[in-house]
Formats: sequence, C-alpha cells, structure tokens
Amino acid sequence: MTSAPLISVSELRRTYKVKTTGGWFSPTAELKAVDGVSFDIRPGETLGLVGESGCGKSTTAKLVLGLIPATSGKVVFEGKPVAADSKRAWREQRRRMQMVYQDPLGALDRRLPVGTQAMEPLDIFGEGTKVERRDRMLALFDAVGLPRTSVDRYPHELSGGQRQRVVLARALMLRPSLLVCDEPISALDVSIQAQVINLLKDLQEQLGVAYLFISHDLKVVRHVSHRVAVMYLGRIVESGRPEEIMRAPAHPYSQALISAVPSPRARGKERIVLEGDPPSPVDIPKGCAFHPRCPLATDRCRSEAPELHPFGEQRHVACHRAGVSITSARGAA
Repeated sequence: MTSAPLISVSELRRTYKVKTTGGWFSPTAELKAVDGVSFDIRPGETLGLVGESGCGKSTTAKLVLGLIPATSGKVVFEGKPVAADSKRAWREQRRRMQMVYQDPLGALDRRLPVGTQAMEPLDIFGEGTKVERRDRMLALFDAVGLPRTSVDRYPHELSGGQRQRVVLARALMLRPSLLVCDEPISALDVSIQAQVINLLKDLQEQLGVAYLFISHDLKVVRHVSHRVAVMYLGRIVESGRPEEIMRAPAHPYSQALISAVPSPRARGKERIVLEGDPPSPVDIPKGCAFHPRCPLATDRCRSEAPELHPFGEQRHVACHRAGVSITSARGAA
C-alpha cells in the first residue's frame, strides 16, 4: 500500500499518578500505561495490536480515538491532529472513526430496540430525514447479515453474534474510515467468532474501512491483519507482516507468544514458558523492560533500553538480540 496514512500515531504516551501504598498522604508514583507508541494505518488496511492483558492495548485505542488525552505525543487522523481537548473539533472527527467494543451486550442499551440504537449516530448528527435514517439502518442490517425482523427486538432477544453485528452496523452508520476493534470477538463462542471475522473482512473489501484490531489471539490477528504490532508493557517491541512474524519471530517475547499458539504444524516444537509475571508499569526495570523474563538477556539488556529499529524488510524490532532463537540458544547451552 503506497497511499498516505489514514492515521499516524507518533511517540504516544499516557501516564497516571497512582498511590504507592494505602492512605491519603502516601507518596505517588508514575504509572506508564503507554510509553512511546508509534504506528501508521493506511486506508483499507488492518493493523493488529497484540500482547498480554495489561500491556496498554486498550489505553492505546482510547488515545487513538481521543477518548482520553495523551500525556505526550500526537495522533494525526486524515491530516488533522485528533483534538481530544476540543469538543467541537473532536466531535467532527468522531464521525469518521468509531469503536467496536469487546462485550456487545454491554455496548447496547437493554431498554431500547436494536434498530433504534443503530440509528442513534444519525440522530445525534442530524443526518437525513427519519425515513432516510431508517433506510440507511435497514441497508446496514442487510450488509452485516441481520434479518430485518430483528430491528424491533431487544438485545437480550438476540444471540451474541447477532448483537455484535448490531454493534458493527451502528459503528458503520456514519460511514467511518477507521474502526477501532477492541477484542471484538473474545466474548463470543468459537463458532460465532469465525462468522464475525469473515464479516469484518467482507466489510473492509466492500467499504474500504481501515481497522485497528486489538486482540490477544495471534491466530485471529494473523487472519485479519495486513501488519501486526506486538506490545509489551506499554511499548511496541516488534512489528511487521503477520506471516513473517508468525514464521520467524525476532523478539524473544514474540517467540514466546507464538510458541503458545495451537497448531498441527507445531507438534513436537518446544513451548517457550516465560518465568515470572510482567513487571509493574509503576516500576519498569532499567534497560529492556522484558529482561527479567528473557532467557537471552545480557548485561547490555539490563542497562540499555533498545530502540525500535529495522530488521529485514518491512519489519522493526526493539531488541539487542533480535533474531536469536530462544530454543536454539537453549540447545547450544
């Protein structure tokens, strides 16, 4: 893809002041939820953002949409900065960027018919007449595979997959150019997950919408994404094409994640089990944040934080020992 980026994220940071111990007068510390994240998404492209729970994926999504202000860094959408501090400018931008949440039942109002909820974006922005809004809603219900008889039903009367289709229809109502999908299938049954994934791909082909697809499921991300970014403790540690990262991950953390993905071809391969839990974002280790859990860590890793640098074609890695296999190193030892 050679077109200009639809959205550019540059050195995005979000920190919080938190109490280190209980009590009103206890000292505060700085929690780094997102720590210098940068990426681009082009029109019609999907960037998959993966990592363990608590690594900052959802915070990144909220920063991209301007739902929370950044501590530093910037987000440029369609050539204009995302104006989280200006309600009028942000409101106009939000017409073109929407979010699909993890829990479709939680994202819908149980007191209103789903057709009414799907038309809400058109009502809020005053687009078209009442008849035109209903026609637009029905057309999108058709596009996402919902029967028109479902428009007068309430969320609890629909299946999980149908509810997520309603959420998708509502998100597409204003013809956005970007959808931020935050774990959009994790609350669904496995059989329904495949339907929603295929639906997302079909809608992208038909409408040209771009996705920031957030998930912890690497198999799903590989299926839907043009590029993947692996996140650890608020930072991107590896990015590139999904087939290359899945075939030969360069960062030790990526190697561990991918070794845990079930696959018939993985039979006989060693599972890489990381020792310990991720460090606290309040007390990030000096040097590489991953070094306390990394079997390849050296003195340099413990003292010098690696920067994201090119590694081969269209790939970037933040690691002093990029490309070294954990299993090979163990075998040599």
